[in-house]
Amino acid sequence: MGAAALAAGAAVVVPGVAAAEPTEPPPPPPPNVNAFEPVKPSEFAVYDGAAYAFTTPDGLTCMLQRSGGYGCSGVIPGAPEGANLVSGAIGGVPGFSNVVANPFANAGDIKPLPPNARLSYQTLSCGTDGSTTSCVDSRNQSGFVISPAGSFILNAVNPLVDRPEGTNPYFN
Repeated sequence: MGAAALAAGAAVVVPGVAAAEPTEPPPPPPPNVNAFEPVKPSEFAVYDGAAYAFTTPDGLTCMLQRSGGYGCSGVIPGAPEGANLVSGAIGGVPGFSNVVANPFANAGDIKPLPPNARLSYQTLSCGTDGSTTSCVDSRNQSGFVISPAGSFILNAVNPLVDRPEGTNPYFN
């Protein structure tokens, strides 16, 4: 059998390679909010101490409620369907939504959070490096990141509630 015949036979045996759409790269790792300098929550108190709020250099308004709710409102780059609010509660997974007006607008005078600082209450920590703002709940490691490159939810599936068979969220 000649080389040409062998090559032709090999071409018939080799399966075709399908061109697949490339998958989107994973989001960048979130900033370590807890590495930022903590601020005194009482200096950011609103609603007679029922919540703590701050603004960011890029125009977001964020709030941590003593009842466990937290979130940020404003222009959220890359948010689904143009969402302008991302919010959640301790132990849950936050989500994006659209609101007609800033839900924190009636909180009074809200102080700016300095870059590389964080505001923490119970298991929640929210902070900014000056361009990226994120909040993380240390109870379940969920939260969100808002950045000029895009915004996303951290750990959109609560590992304490929905986990693959044979895994344990306490011993990963």
